[in-house]
Amino acid sequence: MGKSVPQCLGHLDLRKSVVGLATGAGAIYLLYKAIKAGLKCKPPLCTASPICIARLAIERERHGRDSGELRRLLNSLECKQDEYVRSMILHSITRCVYLLEAEVREAREASPGPGVVTHPTSSQARLHPETSLAGGGRVCQGVLVTWRGSGSRTPAPPSSPISPHILQASACTADDIMLVGDMLDDKDNSVKIQALNALKAFSGIRKFRLKIQEHSIKVLELISTIWDTELHVAGLRLLNNLPLPDYVHPQLRRVMPALMEIVQSDYILAQVQALRLLSYLAQKNDLLYDILNCQVHSNFLNLFQSTQPGSLLFEVLVFAERLSEGLNAPHYRTVKWHYNEQSLHAALFGDESRLADRLLALVIHPEEEVQIQACKVIVSLQCPQDLGPRQSSCQSSHSYFKSGE
Repeated sequence: MGKSVPQCLGHLDLRKSVVGLATGAGAIYLLYKAIKAGLKCKPPLCTASPICIARLAIERERHGRDSGELRRLLNSLECKQDEYVRSMILHSITRCVYLLEAEVREAREASPGPGVVTHPTSSQARLHPETSLAGGGRVCQGVLVTWRGSGSRTPAPPSSPISPHILQASACTADDIMLVGDMLDDKDNSVKIQALNALKAFSGIRKFRLKIQEHSIKVLELISTIWDTELHVAGLRLLNNLPLPDYVHPQLRRVMPALMEIVQSDYILAQVQALRLLSYLAQKNDLLYDILNCQVHSNFLNLFQSTQPGSLLFEVLVFAERLSEGLNAPHYRTVKWHYNEQSLHAALFGDESRLADRLLALVIHPEEEVQIQACKVIVSLQCPQDLGPRQSSCQSSHSYFKSGE
């Protein structure tokens, strides 16, 4: 249109250059987006990666599907791994067991067994004392009975049975427990700690408790020979969740000084767990003297100061009550026992003890459970168990409190 051929060709080349530049920029942008999406994409699941397995286990359990991660984790534990990987595998096993057992409990609460029930009267209905449900319903002989109005009871339709996949944790075998227990012999303390946590998780399943009890002596050995607060907490939590058999008592006598040192440490979690174990052991007739004769520091009564955390005060008061009850038991008082000068007995119940002053100060503690427990200790000190119920006065000749108090 009035333009020469060279000018038209020049405009055409310019347009091609612009189009090419735009196309190249678009291609570069798409390539950038692809690379960015690839970097953000989660890596494929690898059986040897405990972190990936645990992540998938959590996602699958949320959707109620059996993904088999617990079994894969246990299988991967048999392979040769470094300390970090073993520790992470055990940690993931612990989480899987807790998740599965929590789902079992939820399913049992929401899914009563099938049955047929007519409209019973109040005198005919026999309800279990622990089966009351929210919303006014109760479980009567395996059937959920809902309350409608004031006089009628209509049985709700039976729910579906518990899905088999949630029984995966209890479907593990004794060999699996032994495999986890073998990790207690690992050289790395972090692996030992995670193995203790995994055994604690499995101890919530009744059928595994006897098998886990076999590791009690090993756990006590670890607690007494390794000064690691996290290991102490993990080991003591496991022991507090198990009934300790009589054949463990000789080992308990040997580790009693170590337990008493943990009680007098500055780590509250370990102190609380050690006191719970000692309170349990103080009720054993053959271990009471060993506990009372343990050496303690001169400032042991500082544990009874009102400035201590309430959780620690409560546990140490329960411990003192158990000791006082055992000390005043008829079968124990028939024997004349001899204690060391710096023993726990001297610190709590000796002539020079200031326990009474500490207890009286705790009666006005801000926390109610501490107040109540302090009063219980005072009563146990003043009223030996062999005094008859008709006795009007609880003060005996060996009272730990002055007559004015």
